[in-house]
Amino acid sequence: MTTTSRLLNLLSLLQTRRDWPGSVLAERLNISHRTVRRDVDRLREMGYSIQATMGVDGGYRLDAGSELPPLLFDDDQAIALAVSLQAATVTGVGIEEGALRALTTVRQVMPSRLRHRLNALEFTTIPTRPGDAAPASVSPEVLIALSSAARASEVLRFDYAGPDAGSDPAPPRRVEPHHLLTSHGRWYLVAWDLERDDWRVFRADRINPRTPTGPRFAPRQIPGGNVTEYVSARFKGSERTNQWPCTGKVILGRPAGYVLPFAGDGIVEDLGSGRCSLEAGSWSWVALAAAFNRFDTDIEVIGPPELSQAFAQLAERNAATAEGTLAPPT
Repeated sequence: MTTTSRLLNLLSLLQTRRDWPGSVLAERLNISHRTVRRDVDRLREMGYSIQATMGVDGGYRLDAGSELPPLLFDDDQAIALAVSLQAATVTGVGIEEGALRALTTVRQVMPSRLRHRLNALEFTTIPTRPGDAAPASVSPEVLIALSSAARASEVLRFDYAGPDAGSDPAPPRRVEPHHLLTSHGRWYLVAWDLERDDWRVFRADRINPRTPTGPRFAPRQIPGGNVTEYVSARFKGSERTNQWPCTGKVILGRPAGYVLPFAGDGIVEDLGSGRCSLEAGSWSWVALAAAFNRFDTDIEVIGPPELSQAFAQLAERNAATAEGTLAPPT
């Protein structure tokens, strides 16, 4: 075995487990203990951080270093990395260029047998499903700040931009961050809102974190105990809503927590400042307008135009009913 091949085999072994006794490495590579020590020193010179422990049970451990050295991947890892890099171009995190450059690098060094497997797996990635909202870009720095605060259980302060960005700026939000998640090209933060004393789901692309973070907190239990099921319930209905013949979206002058229990299969999104959006469907436009009216609040129609016309038609009917002049059915 050449020195280069031996070093690669040694590196491959070190990457598969945390600690390797020197005697086991010597036996696996069929070399002497002295050669193991020399090869470890060579890997250190190449940038790998390898810690050595002394004694009878002494051995070697591959740790994280100060910079990224060359890496080794088995066949399945290389395919998984390439597929993930291709899909990463639509995450909305602003890493599209880096992902494409990394994918090109991986393809160039792939053995032909792996390149053929990857080429056989051709697919096109789109940011969202047809009919979903367009993806929103969010910087990696924001995601790191949100995730770090959640992992450290530290109170997070941030400015939250609603759809009415031209209005007077709202005071910073103070929350206990719990989970960062992504769905259909958008990133969300699940947090306990300290001012509103309730759970909230915030869009990460509208968050501008403030520093420093606040004091540590004892994490609360997510309702139901499963963050995926909880968020799915709050944003439920995308598949069922699209099956309705008439689907529209409005902004309600009610908090999301007020609307959610009565939203049925609609999709609710917290907009802050005591408002939320609701997308829902019904068998007719007038029926849909009437369903939105049950929240007894100001309503702003986002679309489509048929829904605005239905509100006007409903208003005429209600006015006629109030005046007692509604014609009897024929």
